[in-house]
Amino acid sequence: MKHIVFLAINSVIFSLISFGQTIQRIDGSKILVDSLEAKIEYLMIKANVSGVAVSVFNDNQPVFSKTYGYADVQKKIPFQKSSVMYGASFAKTVFAYIAMQLVQEGVIDLDKPLVEYLPNPLPGYEIKGWRRGYQDLKDDDRYKKITARMCLTHTTGFPNWRWFEPDKKLRFNFDPGTRYSYSGEGFYLLQFVIEQITGKDYETISQERVFKRLGMNNTSQVWQTRFENNICYGHNAKGEPYELMKWKEASAGGSMSTTLEDFTKFYKMLISGKGLSPKCFTDMTSTQVRIRSRSQFGPLSRIDSTDNDQIKLGYGLGVGVFHTMYGRAFFKEGHDDGWGHYSICFPGKKIAIVIMTNNDNGESIFKELLAYSIGDRFTPWRWENYIPYDHVN
Repeated sequence: MKHIVFLAINSVIFSLISFGQTIQRIDGSKILVDSLEAKIEYLMIKANVSGVAVSVFNDNQPVFSKTYGYADVQKKIPFQKSSVMYGASFAKTVFAYIAMQLVQEGVIDLDKPLVEYLPNPLPGYEIKGWRRGYQDLKDDDRYKKITARMCLTHTTGFPNWRWFEPDKKLRFNFDPGTRYSYSGEGFYLLQFVIEQITGKDYETISQERVFKRLGMNNTSQVWQTRFENNICYGHNAKGEPYELMKWKEASAGGSMSTTLEDFTKFYKMLISGKGLSPKCFTDMTSTQVRIRSRSQFGPLSRIDSTDNDQIKLGYGLGVGVFHTMYGRAFFKEGHDDGWGHYSICFPGKKIAIVIMTNNDNGESIFKELLAYSIGDRFTPWRWENYIPYDHVN
């Protein structure tokens, strides 16, 4: 009986403490934590989303971090902050941060052709596994122009991944440095060069420079058997799980497994600029190249428009960038079957958010959630193809 009374008293105390807690938005307005929770739960029901994980930052500190729904819909296993998710292209943010450390240390130069770091011609390298080599480029000398800056700004001219091409071969769709075109191949090329320079594999580099330093014990670029006890599955729109991806080889483009708890630690460090000089942080999160494509992917990615001229949409070094009356913002997405993630920071306001979802419907709540949680009504949702759940053409 005493135990029950003690729990009841503690519950009341916790409610009193949490009641009235607020989150500040970029326009200076505030919302109650309770109202944000209610909003997330409402959106999940309206859009039929299996699970959502959210961390909100004020003054570059996490002031709200919580998960909702299921990590495994079929087994009704709750989604927790320690549930291990597929990070998708959130991995690119980690890689860009590491690359900028190496730039800061003078290990690599952003504008030096990458082939100058290699003792042998790039097409001569044979790489085992899914990554394959660069033999497809042996008759196209344009690879000699590619720099680290081009890789991080998605201007190498490569496709996103070679296996999306009809013949599964690596090629240039644009001349290097001439146009933004999202490319995981470009990130992997820079990863390959960094591995040759340092003599270390990318998993080791990630652990040494980020994961172990921050105590991100449930994050890795390759699948770890210890993750088996706390798996979060990606689901289709019906709540059916996709086959779990267990990466055996590290890929800067997107092999990382992580948790909300762990990624919040990394994002706090990133938005605070820790580990980077002020110049490197500013360079990374400021526009290096303008983007004028109508869409980020698909046929419309090759058609230019003025749709996002008002926010001056562009790309920094590993993150997207746009501008508003509240200053610049930098963002990064993560997407695959069953997964939809988004992160954005307004550095001038020191306000940011990380959203991770494990459902194909997840991205349909981003527009409304961003506007409500931090007042972000500027993210180019059409360009991102974040079509709202209630959108009518």
